[in-house]
Amino acid sequence: MSKPAPSQLAFVPFVSVENMMKIVNTIGPAQMMAELAEVIEADFRRWESFDKTPRVASHSQEGVIELMPTSDGDTYGFKYVNGHPANMARGFQTVTAFGVLARVDTGYPILLSEMTILTALRTAATSAMAAKHLAPKGATTMAMIGNGAQCEFQALAFKEICRIETVRLYDVDPDATQKAASNLEGAGLTVISCNSSEEAVTGAQIITTCTADKQYATILTDNMIGSGVHINAIGGDCPGKTELHKDILLRSDIFVEYPPQTRIEGEIQQLEEDHAVTELWQVITGQTPGRTRSDQITLFDSVGFAIEDFSALNYLHGQLDRTGHYVQLDMLADPDDPRDLFGMVRRAS
Repeated sequence: MSKPAPSQLAFVPFVSVENMMKIVNTIGPAQMMAELAEVIEADFRRWESFDKTPRVASHSQEGVIELMPTSDGDTYGFKYVNGHPANMARGFQTVTAFGVLARVDTGYPILLSEMTILTALRTAATSAMAAKHLAPKGATTMAMIGNGAQCEFQALAFKEICRIETVRLYDVDPDATQKAASNLEGAGLTVISCNSSEEAVTGAQIITTCTADKQYATILTDNMIGSGVHINAIGGDCPGKTELHKDILLRSDIFVEYPPQTRIEGEIQQLEEDHAVTELWQVITGQTPGRTRSDQITLFDSVGFAIEDFSALNYLHGQLDRTGHYVQLDMLADPDDPRDLFGMVRRAS
């Protein structure tokens, strides 16, 4: 990492929502998720070089506010994110986020960015990256249970990275399914709107669950899951919130990001603490096999982890010169004499 000139230290690149949308549309959503997946996979290959800790969560009756920090020794990153299921009824987003990158050697931030959109992109990129290693070879059809804010990103990422051709949509709210189907028109996918979860999973080799209710829910029952499928469970992301019947877990080979976090927040909170799971980075590096049999049920119990956000922020930092869509914030005090902060304030009067 090059050292900036002193005059640059006070200014931090900031990517607003407006500029994030410009970046996504400049690169293209599918292309951007494919590029993100490559960066995330590269960081998973050096997983052991990162600091790792479960996210720092503040829970309330209404939802949760979390910080997700990590560092690779050169760069530090964190994301602030909330999860408030009742927000949708209020006209708010269920999940919002922003993130920061900083230099480890000076502690100075080098990027501040919105992460509501970026998290949707990195979540879909991570899902498709995992499926590339775990899903049945030649899979062409995905069921998408839960057609909210994440739905279209998942569909496009799986098309771009895993070559999915058909997506079968279902949501308890028909308007959400109609929204998703409309947004996916012209994307090169065959989109089928379904009237139930059972109908949606019929014929699907990949099943993605992404619902928002904060409860022990049963989105998929055991009898709905046949042999040989890959389940991408991304909706369970806090204590007391699950989507899959426990019996599905007992029939599946389970892959996770970071077990100490997933055992608190993921589907596996339903299981005993010693139930065997495999860390995804070990599959990506070839240390542990992923899918080994055609009749195997693989389950990616994804709750999102800080290294994925670190990857996304680093990727975004690298796109600033490519796209030019950012502004410089005068964010850090930079007195001529580091000891004379008060004098700097006084001289500005």
